[in-house]
Amino acid sequence: MAESTVTGLPSGEPESQGAISIVQRGNLKTLEQTLRRQWRLGQNIVLCWSADERGLLVIFVPHYFLGNYCAQGDAGTMQGEDNEAFVRKLISGRRRKTREQLFKISERLAVAPTFIKLNTALTEDKNVLEAVEQLIKRYGLSYVESRAVLLLDIVEFSLHTPFEQASQLNSLSYSLNSAYNKLLAQGIEVNFARTTTGDGYYIWNRDLGPAANQDLFYFMLLVVADNAVARAASQGNTVPLIRTAYHIGGHYELYQAEGVNPTVFSYIVGDVTIELARMVDLAQADQVLIGDFHCESPSWKPLTDAKSAGRVAPMVSAPAFVSTCNRGLPALHGIQLSGKGIHSLACHLTEGVDQAEKSGPRRFRIVDKHGLSRHAYNLQIAIELDGQSLSLGLDDSQLPHRSTGSRDSQSGRPRPGAAPTTEELFDDLSSLLKKRNTKGMIED
Repeated sequence: MAESTVTGLPSGEPESQGAISIVQRGNLKTLEQTLRRQWRLGQNIVLCWSADERGLLVIFVPHYFLGNYCAQGDAGTMQGEDNEAFVRKLISGRRRKTREQLFKISERLAVAPTFIKLNTALTEDKNVLEAVEQLIKRYGLSYVESRAVLLLDIVEFSLHTPFEQASQLNSLSYSLNSAYNKLLAQGIEVNFARTTTGDGYYIWNRDLGPAANQDLFYFMLLVVADNAVARAASQGNTVPLIRTAYHIGGHYELYQAEGVNPTVFSYIVGDVTIELARMVDLAQADQVLIGDFHCESPSWKPLTDAKSAGRVAPMVSAPAFVSTCNRGLPALHGIQLSGKGIHSLACHLTEGVDQAEKSGPRRFRIVDKHGLSRHAYNLQIAIELDGQSLSLGLDDSQLPHRSTGSRDSQSGRPRPGAAPTTEELFDDLSSLLKKRNTKGMIED
């Protein structure tokens, strides 16, 4: 959806445009022109703003300021927060502050606020304030503490010809648009955004919250299914073989410079994208990995009475999140895949039995090239269509299992009281080299 560069709102919605008066549109135009001049092709960014009877007060800082500020180990704290936590809170959520809050922020950062004069005062109209928020974010940097993000990666993309690469990216893009339309027909709108990784896409829901995370999970299932159906019906290498990862975590969001203006579309980078990249790097073809996260329960419904005003959604683990999403999958029955309606759709995390003889989801430890590790689960998807069954993801037989370590306890150790043989010395050297290259996925 295209956005108006003046209002920051969708340009194709006449109601949004009609709700903003000509006078306020003039204010927004003046505000954007001033922000663009102060932005200076990305040299400066906006942190927050406050309304003034003659215009706006905003805090501008150089683009490198926040990095330097967070790196100061001896800086003072506010309410027990360190500098990075303070900055993250500052650039999270809404940017509007009261006049008192803005001057406290200005004092802590040792940066004077900038006054932007407008012809008339801004109204408290919801659409006007939302447009100001969007403008401030486009010329600034945002932090989102918890959001679901999906990574689709094309297997062996670099080994294909340029024509095949273009065809595969187009095919994957079509699967995204197709999944969006199919969910929309079921009353589920995923306001998705994407950025390319070169051989795939990062995808997230612009909306935030437990319901938005669940909707993106459903979106992922349909994209994987649509891709599998298209690949089965294709010839050559026009439809990609993909591997997929889904995770929930924090990230920064920014708008890069495009010519002399910031782009309308945002980019994300942070913990969640790093975790996804490390997970997918060791995933197999057709595999669907789910990160080890904790998030707000998508089944929790907030109450509107006064007694429950302070209640917050309970936090659930990744297995509980997948289980909740699975219970909601009947809402997708009837969706067409390659002209065949979905009769049933179910998903589950691959299960196993641990050393205590207890069954539960198998958790895998993924160690990257830097020796850093994270955990993930393997997702399996079962779809019943008209006269056809689909099993997506990897089954138990294709997954790594827990190492027993028996080799280390036997032939790998030198005999007590005896000098190591040449073979044992080579085994020790081989063991040391393996420890230097710890990259891999094993059952935790």
